[in-house]
Amino acid sequence: MHYGLTYQNINLGLDGSQWIYTKRQKTKNTSNIPLLSQTEKIIEKYRNHPVCLNTGKLLPILSNQKMNAYLKEIADLCGINKELTYHIARHTFATTITLSNGVSIESVSKMLGHKSIKTTQHYAKILDEKVSEDMMELKQKFIDKKKIAISC
Repeated sequence: MHYGLTYQNINLGLDGSQWIYTKRQKTKNTSNIPLLSQTEKIIEKYRNHPVCLNTGKLLPILSNQKMNAYLKEIADLCGINKELTYHIARHTFATTITLSNGVSIESVSKMLGHKSIKTTQHYAKILDEKVSEDMMELKQKFIDKKKIAISC
């Protein structure tokens, strides 16, 4: 996680919208990410937060440990029985927000700052498992409908 993001990391992209420009800490690869409108709203919400004003950071995040504690608190308040962590949030961005909505694996790989697309492909594999589960449920529904039709 990049705790040091500041307003200097946000610039206009080729498309005229706001992007975050940074280097991934782990891989040192550049990671250029267009901001979704929801993200822009969150950044704006914290613009005048005391921690952000004192540190110059985009969000009042102190550490990975503190972020995970906040995520645990959110999960508890929402009745989510799954452990939420920063890593899971990154995974959700890759799968649920981008890949599941038709963003190419190449674009996701670049946004995540992966050195190799092979690193990103394990996210797509997880999506294949979900597709398989969903299709098994659909097949079962057809079987159940056929049983009902036969019994009538």
